[in-house]
Amino acid sequence: MADGGLGFTEIEHTADWALKVWAPNLPLLFAQAAKGMYWLMEIRLAEGPRLEKSIAIAGADNESLLVAFLSELLYMSESTGIGFDAFQVTIEGDQLQATTLGAPIAMQKKEIKAVTYHNLAIRQDGDRYTVTIVFDV
Repeated sequence: MADGGLGFTEIEHTADWALKVWAPNLPLLFAQAAKGMYWLMEIRLAEGPRLEKSIAIAGADNESLLVAFLSELLYMSESTGIGFDAFQVTIEGDQLQATTLGAPIAMQKKEIKAVTYHNLAIRQDGDRYTVTIVFDV
């Protein structure tokens, strides 16, 4: 899926799922990674009122922040049945703040067990950031 300078695509991985994500800055990279994770799980949200949730996370580095952010979204989906499709992310140093919008999950075809650190490295390539995330399924 791509939208101008933003996007994500599934890439082949032996036993798990992997997602390559790109965006012009870190906050948009994190938002695209979240959208890609939900896309991999084939989640469809229910119609109706939108729910807002705030997230605050600290991490040792950008990779830790990304894993913690995606893991928190995964946990919220599993524990509350709420999925998210809009993300406003800010990153300052080792702190991430996010406001998410979502709704109850109406359908989910696939399950992700965990977000991994396997070969995880956020890179800046010219005017865009890229990362490949491996998910344990």
